[in-house]
Amino acid sequence: MRHFLDHAATSPMRQVPVDAWVEHAGMLNPGGQYASGRAARRVLDDARELIATLLDADPVEVIFTASGTEADNLAVTGLYRAAGGGRVVASPVEHPAVLEPLKALKALGAEIEWLPVTEGRVTGLAALDAPAALATCMWANNETGILQPVEDIVARAEAAGTPVHIDAVQVVGHRPVSFRGLGATTLAASAHKFGGPRSGGLLLARRSPAPAPVLHGGGQERGIRPGTLDVATAAATAAALQEAVAEMAAEETRLAGLRERLREGILARVDDVLVHTRGPALAGHLHVSFPGAEGDSLIMLLDTAGIEASTGSACASGVNRASHVLLAMGVSEADTRGAVRFTLGRTSTEEDVDAVLAIIEETVARARLAGMAG
Repeated sequence: MRHFLDHAATSPMRQVPVDAWVEHAGMLNPGGQYASGRAARRVLDDARELIATLLDADPVEVIFTASGTEADNLAVTGLYRAAGGGRVVASPVEHPAVLEPLKALKALGAEIEWLPVTEGRVTGLAALDAPAALATCMWANNETGILQPVEDIVARAEAAGTPVHIDAVQVVGHRPVSFRGLGATTLAASAHKFGGPRSGGLLLARRSPAPAPVLHGGGQERGIRPGTLDVATAAATAAALQEAVAEMAAEETRLAGLRERLREGILARVDDVLVHTRGPALAGHLHVSFPGAEGDSLIMLLDTAGIEASTGSACASGVNRASHVLLAMGVSEADTRGAVRFTLGRTSTEEDVDAVLAIIEETVARARLAGMAG
């Protein structure tokens, strides 16, 4: 039996969006002026309005994308271009979907100023007091689950006239979101994080200041994301979000209980464990390090035992790299290499937690015996 504990990476698709996608898969181009085009447009408009209601936004502010990564890129690059360049303020614990566009902007002359982080949470906001082209910060970290003070960041930046992008990929569908109340300029989400299709992303974008186009084409989605719209995926995304929001409060309580059971069980069975998920955090996240063990070894041993988790760090060419998030938290490079991220979600059960606890002591012992890679 397999036990899936990597919901932060992707969550199994709900049946509701599957049904919605199948129902609307035959829809034609919603830009068509004839009857079939108008029918597709009605489905698209209904999806847009439902998402707007669920996230407390205006329908015109809902931009459909193909992924959260695309939404982040459109926002970061687009807001920077709209401002005409200049300084960018960001947190150092962002997802690569934000860090890589920032790297590209830096190569074009942007000055990147990093917000200070303490134990994984942004703690100093002074850099926001001077006007900037853009400020960007994730709502919840994809590795640790730690929640960032996005309300304070938006308010501080707004006082200086700086537009703000919020990467809410880990939050939407799991915690209440009011785009209107938050006051951010843009906000990114990804359907497959809340049980929707993997081809569905969302960018909420205020009317002004709006991101300048990164792509150019037929002018769909206010010109921010041109291209023929995927009606079936839009309908599926809306259906998944509606179900996720309806379950949200009960799920947060349930997952917090499962997470604590997992955390306490690991600490009771394994010596020398570093817990990186601390303070205000998403209910389903538990990021830990087992010093002396290699993360890749731990993941392979867990996989052999039927447990599916992740290191939570970037992996390239088969080399387990130190997590930039943990390094920013002050964790040593050696200890970051022993990190494992367990993330719980809608399909997680007590049996999944018990399966981990049944083998974690032996798994860590074997990984530590194998030692660290050179």
